[in-house]
Amino acid sequence: MSELHKFIFEGGFVRGMLVRLTDDWCEVLRRREPLAPLAPEVRHLLGEMAAAGVLLQASIRFAGALVLQLQGDGPVRLAVAEVQSDLAFRVTASVTGDLQPGADLQALVNAHGQGRCAITLDPQARAPGQQPYQGIVPLRGAPGDPPARLSEVLGHYMRQSEQLDTLFVLAADDQVAAGLLVQRLPADGPGSAGPRRDKVTGEAAPEDDYLRIATLAATLSDRELLGLPPEQVLRRLFWEERLRRLEQLTPRFACRCSRERVMGMLQSLGRTECDSVVAERGEVEVGCEFCGQQYRFDAVDVATLFTAERELPPSSRQVQ
Repeated sequence: MSELHKFIFEGGFVRGMLVRLTDDWCEVLRRREPLAPLAPEVRHLLGEMAAAGVLLQASIRFAGALVLQLQGDGPVRLAVAEVQSDLAFRVTASVTGDLQPGADLQALVNAHGQGRCAITLDPQARAPGQQPYQGIVPLRGAPGDPPARLSEVLGHYMRQSEQLDTLFVLAADDQVAAGLLVQRLPADGPGSAGPRRDKVTGEAAPEDDYLRIATLAATLSDRELLGLPPEQVLRRLFWEERLRRLEQLTPRFACRCSRERVMGMLQSLGRTECDSVVAERGEVEVGCEFCGQQYRFDAVDVATLFTAERELPPSSRQVQ
């Protein structure tokens, strides 16, 4: 079962989260396989994105969809992870070129240095005229730095957009997608432990806890993150720290596609376009890129679809 563990370090201004996606991650890959098999490098990138998306949504607690998107000029033109407020997640990628074995993020998405990472917050109930919030950072570090990993890109995003020092450790294989987040909290922010005071002078102590804890977290290897249970990971890293466990949540794979949504999309294409596809192929077939579900509409379905559309009021024909 997939699980997300939250915890806070007592006496300081640091919190953490650890996520392991297991059965749900395997289900994502199983459903994706019939569509277009993904190379191991792409599967593992999507696994890191799924884990990162869950960590971001759980840390922000946004009432709506958090969409983590990588877009660039490499063979992976687009990779998307979407996480709802209840931690239901889904992922997909568009691959248009050949991949080299062992390709990293730079080679996959950022071949010519034009890649971008965007995080979009789409409110569940938008007010009239309200637009989703989006923050964008490049997929590269400072000049002369080695190619950035997704964890480093997201750490840069959090410092730039949220003004919060944040360390991510991410890893994925074909059985597990996992991630660790360690984040500095503002002294007067939500969830903070309150100001720390020197025992002698009573003055506020320097906030060095984050640097120490982040240094410990950075020693976590991919093998440990993927192979050890959460309790062992936390004990191995922070056995000398005063760590207080908070709630445990259950992320899950779920897709929002439905036949009704696809019907709305076909209605937006128009009767002529749909009839031409039926004439050429015998039916209209639409596959969900997130979950692999196939939706098929034969000539009778298409005729009924547009007959029903004419009978509905205009407000009922909008695509949701």
